[in-house]
Amino acid sequence: MSSVWHQARRAARMNPSIIREILKVTEKPGILSMAGGLPSSDTFPVEAIQAACDRVLSATPREALQYAASEGFGPLREWVVARVAQLGVQATPDQVLITTGSQQALDLVGKVLCDQGAPVGVETPTYLGALQAFTPFEPVFASLASDADGVDPNAIANLPKQAPGARFAYLLPNYQNPTGRMMSAVRRISVMQAAQAARLPIVEDNPYGDLWFDHPPPPALSSYWPEGSIYLGSFSKVFAPGFRLGYMIAPKELYPKLLQAKQAADLHTPGFNQRVVYEVIKGGFLDTHVPTIRARYKASRDAMAVALREHLPPGCEWQAPEGGMFFWVRLPEGFDALALLPKAVEAGIAFVPGSAFYAHEPDVRTLRLSFVTLSPDLIHEGVALLGQVLRETMEGAVELTP
Repeated sequence: MSSVWHQARRAARMNPSIIREILKVTEKPGILSMAGGLPSSDTFPVEAIQAACDRVLSATPREALQYAASEGFGPLREWVVARVAQLGVQATPDQVLITTGSQQALDLVGKVLCDQGAPVGVETPTYLGALQAFTPFEPVFASLASDADGVDPNAIANLPKQAPGARFAYLLPNYQNPTGRMMSAVRRISVMQAAQAARLPIVEDNPYGDLWFDHPPPPALSSYWPEGSIYLGSFSKVFAPGFRLGYMIAPKELYPKLLQAKQAADLHTPGFNQRVVYEVIKGGFLDTHVPTIRARYKASRDAMAVALREHLPPGCEWQAPEGGMFFWVRLPEGFDALALLPKAVEAGIAFVPGSAFYAHEPDVRTLRLSFVTLSPDLIHEGVALLGQVLRETMEGAVELTP
């Protein structure tokens, strides 16, 4: 019997996140997971949050539990303005839209800026969640040439010529997911000069910028061309993802349509969540809390760097990131990370195959490893297991060769 439901064409373009599917597998006992992009739950400020909940419910219980403004809680928006000013982003509170995680901000950008067949530039590789957010609105992705320093300025300059009508380029300059790379100060200037000359807007996503290890990143891309940029930020990596709090800073000419899209999506981000987070951070809490996260993650980064050198076979390539949460590994010739994954899970270790992060022509030899949710000892154990699987696979391939 045929279904009575007729799905929209865009529904056919929606696909499950390979990361979410892998996470289901890693819930099995005994699996050491380096797959998820999850912050360490040991960094969540539980006691500060509990105290803030009590204060909010004591001082403004009815306001906190009532419907709220679609733009977001006013004091929190003012806090965001002050925070991003440290990155060179000059904005006013009426340019700040509080979102239900920065993932919703990506969805709003897609709704307002993407059309069927309209080009959108993305790095090679890029954040899988952005590809998922934009895809239902039927853009044509244009892969922008990228290297260890980020997107190539020439690719930005040439995009409007090669893909007429390109709506924007989506970039992650700080400790990018999945590669962990950071765009240098010189490259940022070149990229934004090229974007401005080409009249190509930039959507800058910065969920990891506070997670630097030795020195902070250069000024934000949006600081160089504010009227041509949308800036996205998040509280998930520096506070707690369960609050689902993010924000976007948009040019004033674009803000009303993004606000209308937000109103249609969920009316507003939970007001209670916004008030609790603001209650915790308003006195400078993150200035002392985030350094503790950095120290923890740096130790984990160092542990993984040592483990990779000790346990991965010759031919594997990687660079230790200067911040963030991920190592990007390229396996030797002949490997397919997706085909390798079942063997790795069977051995007790999980990762994310890199092919999911490419809009076009994936590099099947790549994989992403998260280093923030396991202890240094478990990182060594997990990487050792991965190295063992790689060596056994290589030996098996040699045996099969006539």
